[in-house]
Amino acid sequence: MVDLLKSFQGVVEPRSAEEVLLLRLDPDRLPRHVAVIMDGNGRWACRRGLPRVEGHRAGIEAVRSIFEYSARLEIPVLTLYAFSTENWKRPPEEVNTLWRLLLNYLDQELERLCSHGVRFRPIGRLDGLPPDVRQALSKAEEVTRLNRRMTLVVALNYSGRLEIVDAVNRLLEAGFQAPIDKDTLESRLYTAGLPDPDLLIRTGGELRVSNFLLWQIAYAEFYVSEVLWPDFRGLHYLEALIAFQQRERRFGSIPKVSSSSIGS
Repeated sequence: MVDLLKSFQGVVEPRSAEEVLLLRLDPDRLPRHVAVIMDGNGRWACRRGLPRVEGHRAGIEAVRSIFEYSARLEIPVLTLYAFSTENWKRPPEEVNTLWRLLLNYLDQELERLCSHGVRFRPIGRLDGLPPDVRQALSKAEEVTRLNRRMTLVVALNYSGRLEIVDAVNRLLEAGFQAPIDKDTLESRLYTAGLPDPDLLIRTGGELRVSNFLLWQIAYAEFYVSEVLWPDFRGLHYLEALIAFQQRERRFGSIPKVSSSSIGS
């Protein structure tokens, strides 16, 4: 635990609520993969009488915070749900602002990603994105491709259903015929080569998965926070991780029986 606290020196204040939570974490039982549905930007802005785009702008700080904590905790994979295929239905001004924010983020954070040893991996139907966005994503992916400490996955123009459709079509194009097994299908998903999420966090209080990683979250633990995404910080992230560690993951089996309960 000393090593865990050392990794947060200068980030977490001594005797703060964050330090108390860090002391409760078991570093050997952290999730290998955390996926986040970043919900609540629009509601955050509306409650303050601001345009919705200001909520997205404020949400960038939450991204920085959760990325920083994940890197210091050495969580191998962090996946952020940034833009779904359904989000094209939003007003053009809002959509265009999202692309500008993404471009600014990549421009400002690429050096920090490299300093943390982070590999950047965008997933989704990337061919449907604006050309300048595709170019920036390709650059970030290429510059960080040899980094191995952590993988930051960003889902853009993403649909869990379409990911499965695309995987099947890739298999058909490669000449595969039925029956197709689970491992073969997984090898054609956008997330091929990555572990499935152990923990799925959704901010903003809504109780739905919103077409996100439908195949991969089959055995993920769900954690829903009432905190809107722009207000979500390391403290809330640590609370989610502690809740995850308090659960018994059975993967379809029966609960473990302790010796003290036998014969009771």
